[in-house]
Amino acid sequence: MSACDQSALEALAARVGKLLLANGECLATAESCTGGWVAQCVTAIAGSSEWFDCGFVSYSNEAKTEILGVAAETLAAHGAVSEASAAAMALGARRRSRAAWALAITGIAGPGGGSAGRPVGTVCFAWAGPAGQLDTDTRRFAGDRAAVRAQSVAHALEGVLQRAGRRLA
Repeated sequence: MSACDQSALEALAARVGKLLLANGECLATAESCTGGWVAQCVTAIAGSSEWFDCGFVSYSNEAKTEILGVAAETLAAHGAVSEASAAAMALGARRRSRAAWALAITGIAGPGGGSAGRPVGTVCFAWAGPAGQLDTDTRRFAGDRAAVRAQSVAHALEGVLQRAGRRLA
């Protein structure tokens, strides 16, 4: 997928919507480095109000704490770009919505902000689902800021497909 292949991302969002609708479930998002891009892809789909509840854009640490309930101790101990923070974001989005599923994305899209331990392109994800399901993942994406963000949107949506699809099996 090219860095900004919006149509491919929207097609992926439509697949997520079809699956969630079949399951009778809906989605919430908690986004940092993607700035609401997942929510934008989802709401580009006609009828998404039937399977998308809400999206939270929590770019600053303060917003992560105030909007999503991420503990300041989690941010201090692990940093905003960590699986622990992504997990707390996803759980917070589920608690503050009516969604069965929540995804969270937090990362370093660049071009600056990276470090030896967390280089540019490092993105942490979490998916919180029914019955206490919680999965996390960290990826390192190549490319410029737009490419890192687009790959993050795709990975987050693919993660919902994998996890929500498992429930049907």
